[in-house]
Amino acid sequence: MIQPSAFAQKIIGWYMDHKRPLPWRETTDPYKIWLSEIILQQTRVAQGLPYYERFVKTYPTVEALAAAPQQNVLRLWQGLGYYSRARNLHTCAKQIVEMYRASFPTSFNELQKLPGVGPYTAAAIASIAFKESVAVVDGNVYRVLARVFGIETDTASTEGKKYFFEKANQLVPAKDPDLFNQAMMEFGALHCLPQNPKCDDCIFSSMCIARKHELQNVLPVKSKKTKIKKRYFYYFDIRFKNKRLMKQRTAKDIWQGLYDFYLIEKKRAVKSTDLLLEEKSTVSAHLPAKLPPAIKHLLSHQQLFIHLMAVNLKSEKEFLRAARQLGLQIFSKKHVEQIPKPIVIEKYFKSTE
Repeated sequence: MIQPSAFAQKIIGWYMDHKRPLPWRETTDPYKIWLSEIILQQTRVAQGLPYYERFVKTYPTVEALAAAPQQNVLRLWQGLGYYSRARNLHTCAKQIVEMYRASFPTSFNELQKLPGVGPYTAAAIASIAFKESVAVVDGNVYRVLARVFGIETDTASTEGKKYFFEKANQLVPAKDPDLFNQAMMEFGALHCLPQNPKCDDCIFSSMCIARKHELQNVLPVKSKKTKIKKRYFYYFDIRFKNKRLMKQRTAKDIWQGLYDFYLIEKKRAVKSTDLLLEEKSTVSAHLPAKLPPAIKHLLSHQQLFIHLMAVNLKSEKEFLRAARQLGLQIFSKKHVEQIPKPIVIEKYFKSTE
């Protein structure tokens, strides 16, 4: 079995030859490292990079981010999804400014006390910004370790998470924990792929248990599967001239803090006639005989089927009555552009311009 020092040397050597040139790798600023890690959670690098660049340009320091209105932060985040991350990002920035005088905690344990900062993000900041010898363990790292060392423990289990973290920490060198962690993540992202890993040209080919026993499609083991919930949204885009009626989503649900239209949600797909029987408000007279096709929108654990219907009211009196009756706010076209919205609503606006 390969020694930890030899393993670290191999993976760091590979990284130095193959790493992608990314801006957060050119800094030891904990703010920028933290920002990149939060953006890249469940987000591909190609998608996350322009968001990272916009955030750094708009809010170059943690103080600038903390001072920003949450609505502006959500607007800048729009399109990335998982909006709780953006809210935690803003809350965390405020806490760092207020409790730590705008200086990030320097240890793995202290960093985990911050909102939205779990073991993975804390380890990334601690090792890359402050050279603490602690392992970053994400899906890429699980995959590399499980295959190379033939680990069959379920990565979704409490036992598995603990085992992989301990295993990774046995391999982290005291001298270059930052390079080691980035190398492990990059190797999993570019070489030890989920499907069709590049086994024929691998630095661990002679010792990899998965390759030896043809277990690449079996390891890592992840038995836990989340049930996908289906939801049916019927939106009414109520307009009068250049004004629209919208509302902010305040409940602890998807898109909290973002703005959308008047919504009727159902547990199953319904016809226009079924909506008409239930909907007694001002919009009922404007329901189309046939609903527009549903837009399918996928979230991590939810599948949304969204119907968007334009309701053009003919008088300001009727428009104001609808606003009162449905508890909606009136927005001008310019104001609509400034408020944060779910990406499906943003795309709808662009398609109707």
